[in-house]
Amino acid sequence: MVETDLAPGAAGIACHEKPVKITTMDAQTIKVACSNCNLRELCMPLGLNAEQLDKIDEIVAVRRKVKRGSTLFHNGEKFTSLYAIRTGFFKTCVGTDDGRDQVTGFQMAGEIIGLDGIVHDHHTCDAVALEDAEVCVMPFDRIEELSREVNALQHHVHKIMSREIVREHGVMLLLGSMRAEERLAAFLLNLVQRLHARGFSQSELVLRMTREEIGSYLGLKLETVSRTFSKFADDGIVEVKQRHVRILDTDALRKIVNSPACH
Repeated sequence: MVETDLAPGAAGIACHEKPVKITTMDAQTIKVACSNCNLRELCMPLGLNAEQLDKIDEIVAVRRKVKRGSTLFHNGEKFTSLYAIRTGFFKTCVGTDDGRDQVTGFQMAGEIIGLDGIVHDHHTCDAVALEDAEVCVMPFDRIEELSREVNALQHHVHKIMSREIVREHGVMLLLGSMRAEERLAAFLLNLVQRLHARGFSQSELVLRMTREEIGSYLGLKLETVSRTFSKFADDGIVEVKQRHVRILDTDALRKIVNSPACH
């Protein structure tokens, strides 16, 4: 099976940390320390010493709450920061000429969002919260400045950007050569893989995105997504109860993705 960074998103994730001092009365911005965060290993480089961690803590000074359905940043908005997702889920999307929203990705806790703005100094998509979420705000000019001092941080930023390139290639593979069953199977396998890295079940997940949003991302009609879910259920591969999905036969999903059938 080809491992691709396609579509994170599923059960809610909470990050438990030591109490930190609130330094502002603004409910949208709360003081937070990376050194105390359980998601640090997912969104920050490993092996930093105490002094380097303190410097990063100074950069990631605030976190921002984003209500379900609200937008973290808009297409065309000036790019100033990257955002590390602490809790919740987001989708990124762009508007099409006929007024529809094309979903370009799903992002979950422990991931960095906002990389699209680096190239032209403005964002090229909307980032919408699929549930109540919190993000750590990381001003990009400060990240660039500190990266010159901390090589591990510079390497980590490059790694994150490379991961985005791999994800884009994975999406192109999905849309260009895979049948509907293969697309949905790869999508589900990727979800549980990402969740497992965060300590969650390898077989059960809660979809935070709608079937219509899944279809938009995978290049499938809503009816096709629903029909394919039903087929997987009839074949005993998954059990579906609304947005709750239980994978009963992981090997069967892998065989579908690796199917040698002609496309």
